[in-house]
Amino acid sequence: MQDSIWNPDIQAALDAARARTRSAEGVRAVGAVPAPFPSPADWRDQWIYFVMVDRFNNPVAPPRFSWDGAHGAFQGGTLNGIREQLDYLQKLGVGALWLSPVMKNCQFEESYHGYGIHDFVAIDPRLASDPEAARRNPALVEGELRALVDAAHERGIYVILDIVLNHVGDVFEYVFEDGTASGLAPWRDDPPYAVRWRDADGHGRPDWPELPADPPRDAAIWPRELQRKEFVRRLGNAFDRSTSDQEAAGDFYTLKELVTDFHETTPERGVYFPVRDTLIRAHQYLIAKYDVDGLRIDTLKYIEPEFARVFGNAIREYAQSIGKKNFFTFGEVYDDEDKIAHFIGRNALESGDLTGVDAALDFPLFYDLPGVAKGMLPPTKVSDVFAKRQQVQRGMVSSHGDASRFFVTFLDNHDLNNRFYYSDPADPNRYDDQATLGLGCMFTLQGIPCLYYGTEQGLHGAGNSREAVREALWGKPNAFDRSHPFFQAVRDLAEVRADQPALRYGRQYFRPISGDRIHFGLSPFKNGVLAFSRILNDQEVLVVANTDSEKPWQGDVIVDYALNPIGTPYKLLYSNKADGNADARLRVAKRDGADVEIHEVDGSVTRRPVRVLPVVLEASEVQILRKVG
Repeated sequence: MQDSIWNPDIQAALDAARARTRSAEGVRAVGAVPAPFPSPADWRDQWIYFVMVDRFNNPVAPPRFSWDGAHGAFQGGTLNGIREQLDYLQKLGVGALWLSPVMKNCQFEESYHGYGIHDFVAIDPRLASDPEAARRNPALVEGELRALVDAAHERGIYVILDIVLNHVGDVFEYVFEDGTASGLAPWRDDPPYAVRWRDADGHGRPDWPELPADPPRDAAIWPRELQRKEFVRRLGNAFDRSTSDQEAAGDFYTLKELVTDFHETTPERGVYFPVRDTLIRAHQYLIAKYDVDGLRIDTLKYIEPEFARVFGNAIREYAQSIGKKNFFTFGEVYDDEDKIAHFIGRNALESGDLTGVDAALDFPLFYDLPGVAKGMLPPTKVSDVFAKRQQVQRGMVSSHGDASRFFVTFLDNHDLNNRFYYSDPADPNRYDDQATLGLGCMFTLQGIPCLYYGTEQGLHGAGNSREAVREALWGKPNAFDRSHPFFQAVRDLAEVRADQPALRYGRQYFRPISGDRIHFGLSPFKNGVLAFSRILNDQEVLVVANTDSEKPWQGDVIVDYALNPIGTPYKLLYSNKADGNADARLRVAKRDGADVEIHEVDGSVTRRPVRVLPVVLEASEVQILRKVG
C-alpha cells in the first residue's frame, strides 16, 4: 500500500512509464493499443462526456435509493459499470470521458461525489465491484480503474480524472474556546483554531491535536508527507468571509483547505514547497499508473495562480516525458472572463516564464447560453460573451480560431440545482426542441463541448439541492436507450462536428439577420434568432437558431461576401426538426446596399451591399448549414 510519495511502488510506476516510452520493445499493449496511450493531436477534435461514477451504472445491483431522488449518499455506481457501457458511449460519439474524483475519500463520510479526498494515491474502494473485498485488497479497485481506462482506449476514448488541489476531506474537527467541537467553523483571520484529528470512524480524538507517527490508513491525510497540521489552513470556512476575500484562503465549508503556498528552508533542500511537491508527484503517479489522458482541476479559482501555473507546467512536462505529448489540463474557475485569464493559456496573466493550465470550464458562456436557448435572454448576450473574450484574450491566442482550445463549454453540470432540460409533467415533449437547440449551439460554438451524463436520456432533475441533478442513471427505465431522441440528436451533432473542421478550428462571427430584407442586426430581444458562422479557409458553416418556442421565423442571414458569390448553394447538415426539402431553397442572394441598413453592435448604422442566405425556421429550430464547394 502506497503510504508515501517516495514509496518504491510509486517510483516503480513512474520509472515504468518512462521506460516504455524510451524503448519501443518495452511498449506494453492492450490488444493493439499502446501504453502510455498517446495524446490526441488537438483536443478540439474531441468532445467530453462528464460522468459521476457513483451515479452512472452498476451492472449487478440497482440503486440503493430511488434513482431520481435527491440523495446525499452512495447509490452504488461502479467503475465496472462505466466499463460495461463504453460501447454505448462510443456509439454516442464520445471523444473523452471525464470521471468524477476516484481517489479515496474519508470512509466515515457518504462523500459519493468524490471531492472529500483524504488519500491522494489510493482509489476509493466504494467504487469497486466488491467494496468489501477492495477494502481488504486495494489492488482490486486499482485494477478495475486501469481496466476501464484500457477498455476506453481500445475504443479510441480518452479518459480525464477529476482532481482536487485546494482542499481535503473533513479530516479533523475544530475545537472552540468553550470546549465544543465541530467540523464546520466560522472564519477568523488569526490565530489558527485548535483541532482534533479524526480517527478511522470519524471521531475527533482529544489526544490527536497532532497526528500520531503512524495513524490508521482510514484516518488522517495521505500520503504521509501531508501529515502536518501546518499544511492545512485551520482558519474556518472561507464563505463566512466578505465576498472580496473568499478566494484568498479558507475551507470549502467542512472540506479543509490545504496551504499550497507553505514553504520552508532546510539544509538539504533549501527553500521548497512540501505541499506543492507532494501534490505534483502524487498526480504524476496517477498518470503513470492508470494511463489517463487529462486532469480536470476542481475549485481552481481558489488556488493561488502561481501554484496553478507550477502544477500545470509540472504535469505537462511529466506527461511529455512519457510520450503523452498533448496531455490536457482544464480547471474550474467559477467566475468571469478576467478572472479566468489569470489561469489559462500559454501566456496566462502574471505567468512569468511558466504556462497556465490548458483550458477552463466556460462559465462566462454558461451564464447566458442556456437562457438564450430557452428564449429568456436576447441572442446578443452570447455575442457579448465572445466580444469580451476577444478583448481579454487578445494577447493569449495566436489566431481568432485558436480561442476554441482554451474553453470547455457546457449547458449544465453537477453543481447546479436544475438541469438544463425541463420536462413539463402536463406536456412532456413541449420543451424537447429547446433542449436540442441548446445542444446544437453548444456543439457548434467555439470551445470543446462537454455533455453532462444522462442529458442524452432526458434526465431533467430539479430541486433545492445539487443532489437533484445527480440521478442514478441506470435506475431509470430503459436507461441506456440508443433510440432516445436526445441520444440521436447528440450522436448526429457529434458526427457533424467531427465532419466539419470549421466547427472545431474555425473563426467565429455573429451574423446580422433581417425579417424585412432591409434592416439587419443582431437580435437584441428575447425569443430572437441567434446566428453565427464558423469559417476555416474558404469554408463557411452557418448556424441559425430560432429561440422563440411559439412562432416560426423567416428571413435573411448575412454570410461572408467574399466567400459566397450569388447563387452559392448551401447544404443543410443538421436540424432538430425534420425538413427534407431545405436544400432546394438554400442559395445565397444579393441585397442592394442602397436599401440595406446594418445596425452594428456599437449602435451605429451603416449601409452596404450584402450577401445573404434566406432561411426558414420553425419555432425552437436550430439549423447547421454548410457552403457547398
